[in-house]
Amino acid sequence: MSNMLGFGPYYGNNFDALWDRLSRDVERPVHIRWEHASCSRSALGEELFNKIVSIFNDLTIEDRSLDPSERFTFEVLERGPLTH
Repeated sequence: MSNMLGFGPYYGNNFDALWDRLSRDVERPVHIRWEHASCSRSALGEELFNKIVSIFNDLTIEDRSLDPSERFTFEVLERGPLTH
C-alpha cells in the first residue's frame, strides 16, 4: 500500500504511520478500492486486516465534514473485476 500511495522511504511501516500519512500527507480526494479482500484477510490474519479497515473507517468519519472533493473514501471488495 505504501508503494501505491507513494509514501516514500521514510514511511514508518506501522499503523500510526499509516494513519498519519493518510490523514495528513496524501492529497485528497483519496479513494481506496481494496479488491480481493478475502485474500488479504487470509494473508494478513483477521486482526491485522480489521485494524487496517478500522483506520480506513476512522479516516472516513474524520473527513465527513469536508467537501466531497476533499474526503478519504474506501471500499472493501471480496472479489475484483473479472479479467479474461
